[in-house]
Amino acid sequence: MSVSDLSVSEPFYTKLFGTGPAMTLSDGPFQRRVFALSDGQLFGLTQHEAVRSGDRFDPSRVGLDHVGFGCSDPDAVAAWRDHLDAAGIEHSGIVEADYGLALSVKDPDGNALEFFMLAG
Repeated sequence: MSVSDLSVSEPFYTKLFGTGPAMTLSDGPFQRRVFALSDGQLFGLTQHEAVRSGDRFDPSRVGLDHVGFGCSDPDAVAAWRDHLDAAGIEHSGIVEADYGLALSVKDPDGNALEFFMLAG
């Protein structure tokens, strides 16, 4: 995930995931922090040297719409809601739709994240 300022995004994601980065990389024209998530997935944040000033995420542009994290059941979605509340991170609340349950969050750059459980 490209971010504009790691000094702002890293603390947000540390709060979100409840753990700090497992790796720091700086072997290119960028700085990167990689989080090792509890399910074995890796999630990376990258601040490129050539950041466009004032640029913000927009899901209507070609590219990323949002990042979704699957939850196994309604209790797992509720656990994320409770964690976000405890961490002081604003969110959408749990939304019920015909496809399942969704809980949405935006990071400091406006990047959209969703914790969801598919119906059925």
